[in-house]
Amino acid sequence: MNQQVNISTQQQAQHGNHREKIRINNLHAFYGESHILHGIDMSVNQGELVTLLGRNGSGRSTTLKAIMNMVGERSGQIVVNGHETIDMPAHKIAHLGLGFCPEERGIFSSLNVEENLMLPPAVRSDGMSVEEIYEMFPNLYERRTSQGTRLSGGEQQMLALARILRTGANILLLDEITEGLAPVIVQKLGEVLGQLKERGLTILLVEQNFRFAAPIADRHYVMEHGHIVEEVLAEELEAKTELLNTYLGV
Repeated sequence: MNQQVNISTQQQAQHGNHREKIRINNLHAFYGESHILHGIDMSVNQGELVTLLGRNGSGRSTTLKAIMNMVGERSGQIVVNGHETIDMPAHKIAHLGLGFCPEERGIFSSLNVEENLMLPPAVRSDGMSVEEIYEMFPNLYERRTSQGTRLSGGEQQMLALARILRTGANILLLDEITEGLAPVIVQKLGEVLGQLKERGLTILLVEQNFRFAAPIADRHYVMEHGHIVEEVLAEELEAKTELLNTYLGV
């Protein structure tokens, strides 16, 4: 039986995993004495949009930070674009094509929109041009000379996402990008994520707004107390609505 499992795993590695952009096995993460993630296993494939769902405190944001090596301590296996990254510093992980958009957005308030866009270094050569970004985010073009402090919450979120796209990152880790935003901005962000998927980008999305996430996601991982408790495919959503409501407290 073990031999069969090993052969199957080997075949998967040779044939199925070439599309895997992120593979996580038995990931544990700690902040000081606090053990936050308890053996996470998950994967995200090329061109997929996958969500991490769960109540606040379930470990979703910590999972994104652990992938970027921005937690106190982590153990297990994380493979990004075919590279083992568990012992790699955050800046080297970014150069594998990962872009992290944190919940706090990190806009430089003293710089204008265009200066914010031009600030991060390119991690890959195929980043979107400023012209392409302005085409995707017309609001940013209109506000390109406005200081960060003068932007609305929605404009700041667009800028935080746009800044990552200019670097050439092709795997996006997005943390609660719709939180506190007006419905019209949320709709625009949904359209943008759809366009990015069409371009072949890979997206791992932490999202509280399930109505936003459900129509655009290929798969959902549900987290509870630092564990992944359920994986739901897009086509299973209807059948598993009651189960999701139980986990998410909707």
